[in-house]
Amino acid sequence: MTQYHFVGIKGTGMSALAQILHDMKHDVQGSDVEKVFFTQQALEERKIKILPFQKENIKEGQTIIAGNAFSDDHEELIAARELGLPIYRYHHFLGDFMKKFTSIGVAGSHGKTSTTGLLAHVLECAKPTSFLIGDGTGKGVKDSDFFVYEACEYRRHFLAYEPSYCIMTNIDFDHPDYFKDIDDVFDAFQQMAMQVKKGIIAYGDDPYLQKLHAQVPILFYGLEDDNDVQGKNIRRGEEGTTFDVYIRNSFFHTFTIQGYGTHNVLNALSVIALCHYEHIPVEAIKDGLYTFQGVKRRFSEKPVGAQVVIDDYAHHPTEIKATIEAAKYKYSGRPVVAIFQPHTFTRTKTFLDEFAESLKQADAVYLCDIFGSARENAGALTIYDLQKKIPNAEVITEEGIDILKKYDAGVLLFMGAGDIQKFQKAYEKALA
Repeated sequence: MTQYHFVGIKGTGMSALAQILHDMKHDVQGSDVEKVFFTQQALEERKIKILPFQKENIKEGQTIIAGNAFSDDHEELIAARELGLPIYRYHHFLGDFMKKFTSIGVAGSHGKTSTTGLLAHVLECAKPTSFLIGDGTGKGVKDSDFFVYEACEYRRHFLAYEPSYCIMTNIDFDHPDYFKDIDDVFDAFQQMAMQVKKGIIAYGDDPYLQKLHAQVPILFYGLEDDNDVQGKNIRRGEEGTTFDVYIRNSFFHTFTIQGYGTHNVLNALSVIALCHYEHIPVEAIKDGLYTFQGVKRRFSEKPVGAQVVIDDYAHHPTEIKATIEAAKYKYSGRPVVAIFQPHTFTRTKTFLDEFAESLKQADAVYLCDIFGSARENAGALTIYDLQKKIPNAEVITEEGIDILKKYDAGVLLFMGAGDIQKFQKAYEKALA
C-alpha cells in the first residue's frame, strides 16, 4: 500500500483525487493553508489528515502529488527532492492513473462540472464507476469499469490526459488571462481531440465543435435536426423537464430530468449519447437521469422564509444567462434577483458588455465588488464600470445586504466564482 502526500490537498482536483485514492485503500494525507475551504469537508468525513505546510510533513516512503499552484521551490517539494521521493504534478499523476480504466473526460467552456457529475451518477446505476468532479468531489472503486473526470482547458491542463472518450459541451472564449481569443481556445480543444482513443461526443449546435478533426468517431448531440443524437419535444412541468430522444432520426426513448434550463437538457443528451455508445441499458440511463440531485454550487437551492436562495458558480456571461433562464422556468411568476460578484479583473474587462446583457435578464440586479486574482493588476476597472451598463443596478456590501428582504417570495441568485457565498451567509444571518 502506497502512502500519498498531497501538497495543496484543499484544491478542488487535489481533494477529489485524495478521496479516490483513500477509497481505493491507500494511505493518504496532505497539507495546505489554514483557511477553511468547502473542499475539505469530504476529506474530514473520510478522516484524511490535513496538516499545515511544513517540511517535516515529508517522510521516507511517501509518493508526493503536488498541486499546480505550488512552485518547485515550495519547502515540502525541496524536502521531497532531498529525500529522493517520487514527485508527480497533479495532472501528470491523474493522466497515468486513468489508463487503468475506460476513462471519460468531460471538457467544455461551460457545463463541465454538472455534466461530469451527471455522467458519473448515470454510469454508477449500471457499472462500478470512479469519478473526479471539479467541485472537489471524488469517489474511488477499486475494480471500476469507468473513470469519469472533469477535464479543464485552462492553461491546456487537459492535454496531460489521453482518455478513451471525451465529451465536449461547447467552446466559448474564457480565461482571457491565458487564451488570446476564441481561436486559441479552439486550438486547445483540437489538440485534445487528437489524444482521444475511442470516441468523441460533441455538442453539434456549436460552430467550433463542428470544425473538429479527430482520429476517432465524433458523435454529435443537440437540438438541431442534423445531430446524431437529438432532443425534441421539450416539456417543462412540476417534476422537471421531459424530452424525447432520437438517435439518427429514429425515436429512442423519453427521459425526465429534475433541472429546468435548456443547458440541463443538453448535458443530459451528451450523457445519453455516451451511454448508448457504451451499451448501457436504457432503464439505467432513465433512472440515473431522473434521480440526479446536482453538484455543489450549481443551482443549489435553499428555501429561506418565503424566498428561495440559490448558490451558483456562474462566472461567465453565458453561464449567467443559463442560470437566470433556469430560475425563470422553474419559478415562473416570481421575481428573479441576481446578486453577482465578477471573478477576476481580466474577465470582467473582457466581457463587460456581455455581463451587462446577461444580467439584464433578471428582474433586479445587485453587484458585489470584483473578486481579483493574485495573478493580475486591477488597473482602473471597478464594479461601477459594470453598474453603469445595467439600468437600476445597485452595488451591495455585506452590511447593506438587508435590502434583499423587500423581494417578497423572490428568487435570489447568488452567482460568482470568488467568495460570493459570504454575501449569502450575511443575508441568511440578517434574516435570522
